[in-house]
Amino acid sequence: MDQQPFWISPTDSSHRFPDASLALREPDGLLAVGGDLSVERILSAYRNGIFPWYSGEQPILWWSPDPRTVLFPSHLKISRSLRKTLRKHRFKVTLDLAFERVIKACAEPRADQPGTWITNDMAKAYGKLHQQGYAHSVECWQNDTLVGGLYGIAIGRVFFGESMFSKVSEASKVAFCHLVRQLQAWDFGLIDCQIYSDHLASLGAEEMTRDSFIARLKQLCERPGQTDWELNSTVMKADW
Repeated sequence: MDQQPFWISPTDSSHRFPDASLALREPDGLLAVGGDLSVERILSAYRNGIFPWYSGEQPILWWSPDPRTVLFPSHLKISRSLRKTLRKHRFKVTLDLAFERVIKACAEPRADQPGTWITNDMAKAYGKLHQQGYAHSVECWQNDTLVGGLYGIAIGRVFFGESMFSKVSEASKVAFCHLVRQLQAWDFGLIDCQIYSDHLASLGAEEMTRDSFIARLKQLCERPGQTDWELNSTVMKADW
């Protein structure tokens, strides 16, 4: 009999998840179905190496793939062409200035993706996480026009990246580089990139086993993290 993902009742108030090691191999990392998108459940998921990812016609799906793609902030790779772009200061980069606009832009359909996994319910859930100081955005601007950015969740000394968008070449990469430099300054130990892509690998992302990833989370999520992300009145700057 084929293994099935675990079922979580929407009325379950424990916010607990099955152990991530029980996730399916095919599709890789599918662990559970159901539950809700409450702040408590989402935070519990991330702390245990699990994240929600589903399309609008599906129930809530919870994943923990193996291996996991991560970036150690000190391992950031900046290509020669990207470094030139950073040094030209073509973009103004801010933090937490336009969270709702960033998540809306990330949810827009793309040429290689007919739909979006950032449903209205997901956007509302991450909006609540932003209001409570867990979810954050980085914005890239040109002439006061939002042209790129990203968002994710911070717990302790871990940043869990969720999605990024770019309307101008290299805008999302510039936002990401500024974020990584800021996380380095705040002594963050890990950035979760979830799923491997050549784009992420070009920036220094690498794969690690799920067991190693979760062991890191247990250490880093419990360390006191940066509580004041209110940098939105100041342009993020760095030397490249």
